[in-house]
Amino acid sequence: MDVPRKIRELESILKKAGFVWEAGKGSHRKWRHTTGTMIIMSGNPGHDAKRYQEKQVFEALEEVQQHEK
Repeated sequence: MDVPRKIRELESILKKAGFVWEAGKGSHRKWRHTTGTMIIMSGNPGHDAKRYQEKQVFEALEEVQQHEK
């Protein structure tokens, strides 16, 4: 079984891909790309990410790549 990534790792991937952190509420953080793609990450950055969160991040990255072609 794979070791889950930390939420901070997923947010670092988003940042490197050009996503910018916007205001959030509570433990929710909104990340937006200049292409309009948006993703909301929730949870403490030091906690393990859920599988659906990893899936959402990589789907958002694919969407950005499609827009940039």
